[in-house]
Amino acid sequence: MPQLKNKKIYIYIFLFLLFGSINNKSLINFNFAKINNINIEGLDEKNNSELFKKLDFLNIGNLFFLDKEKVSEIINSNNLVEKYSVFKNYPSTLNVKITKAKFLAKIKNNGKDFFLGSNGKLIKDNSYDQVLPQIFGKFKNENFFELKKAIDQSKFEYKEIKNLFFYKSNRWDIETNSGLLIKLPIKDIEKSLKMVSNFLDNNPQKKIYKIDLRQKNQVIINE
Repeated sequence: MPQLKNKKIYIYIFLFLLFGSINNKSLINFNFAKINNINIEGLDEKNNSELFKKLDFLNIGNLFFLDKEKVSEIINSNNLVEKYSVFKNYPSTLNVKITKAKFLAKIKNNGKDFFLGSNGKLIKDNSYDQVLPQIFGKFKNENFFELKKAIDQSKFEYKEIKNLFFYKSNRWDIETNSGLLIKLPIKDIEKSLKMVSNFLDNNPQKKIYKIDLRQKNQVIINE
């Protein structure tokens, strides 16, 4: 603790000598390191450019007194951003590195088509054409991500899913690309999916169009 206090005292003395030796006129003209270069990477050219324009106000500021909250607000205003890092490269460069959200599903909101991102945000992107599951029903993000986690931890392949149906009872139905409908229970989703995977692996010749797991300890199969 005494060493830390001594260091602080030395810093205060240095600042006092620095600013105490500058008269009022010089102090007005004193310039800190101004930002004149902003580098953004992680998104496509269009979105990088849009973020650059929004951050352009920083060119009149400096790295020492960077408004972190404002920078964060601007970066997070782009729904494609999942996470980001901001690095100050003194004396005048700001580097922004962005991790883009992954598209997980398609959804309609107020009659418009969106993608649900891995950051939990709805994303509008007309250029994206990859096949993804379509979600029907009103759900909360935690409902979907709980299901996604259970799928990822089972043998069941997320890429095999065509449609997801969410019900007010907080229950999901899964429709696969092959036309199989899986009616899941409210709880123990991961366990139920493992049962489905094991059953399908052991019965590859059977043509099944519905597996109902809603009742505890019961598996109802329709061929």
